[in-house]
Amino acid sequence: MIRLILMVLSISICGQVYSNDLSVEEIIARANQASFYAGDDGRSDARMMIVDAQGNKQMRQFVIYRKDIMSGEVDNGDQNFLVVFSRPSDVNGTVFLVHKKAEGDDDRWLYLPALDLEKRIAASDNRSSFVGSDFFYEDVSGRHPKADVHEVTSQDGDFYAIKSTPKDADAVEFSYYTMNIDKQTFLPIEVSYFDKQGKKYRQVEVLKVEEVQGHATVMQSKVSNLNTGGHTLMAFRNPQYDVGLTEADFTSRALKNPPRK
Repeated sequence: MIRLILMVLSISICGQVYSNDLSVEEIIARANQASFYAGDDGRSDARMMIVDAQGNKQMRQFVIYRKDIMSGEVDNGDQNFLVVFSRPSDVNGTVFLVHKKAEGDDDRWLYLPALDLEKRIAASDNRSSFVGSDFFYEDVSGRHPKADVHEVTSQDGDFYAIKSTPKDADAVEFSYYTMNIDKQTFLPIEVSYFDKQGKKYRQVEVLKVEEVQGHATVMQSKVSNLNTGGHTLMAFRNPQYDVGLTEADFTSRALKNPPRK
């Protein structure tokens, strides 16, 4: 979910190979794998703390489930995500469901129990606030790598510095974003978003990483809105991989009857 160092070197996405034998496509693919495809499935308890510029706080507590849909031996493809909220009481029972597609737009739904309403989330809403936080809907399940043109701007030190420019500039609010990808874990450690005037307005940071079942796992992250001065902290507890989730756990029925694993 990564910061611009210096634009020392600009290499386009033309399949060139760098001194470490990794092309920009391979770096992005590995980062996507590390961030969203560890194991065949997974679950984790999570807690968000939303803090505004005045220091006022709101809390969101939920469980997030994920299941990869394999196509032959190919990973990095379709996935299902389910987010089930439990606290505070006004969001208890709220469920967010994503059918993520390697090709084409994702299908996303939000179930609001107070209204007994299943709401379809349009692709144009992917970069809007996720349940009032500084995270976006797109942050939960990830942005498609093919949506952007990527270039390596530096690979000195411990990180690959990447600049990513959207192919459809009218579909998003940013002009480009930059990432620092850890060379050891391939996790994006810092992401910075820049507006149409080139001003940085949003930042995503990984604050803590632990190894869980052999996978480098983000345990704490932070999203900052540099325009408002607010931020949201995310903390994960008890992450597990390969817990035996099935595709049946991610059907539309799961909006009202989510899994208890």
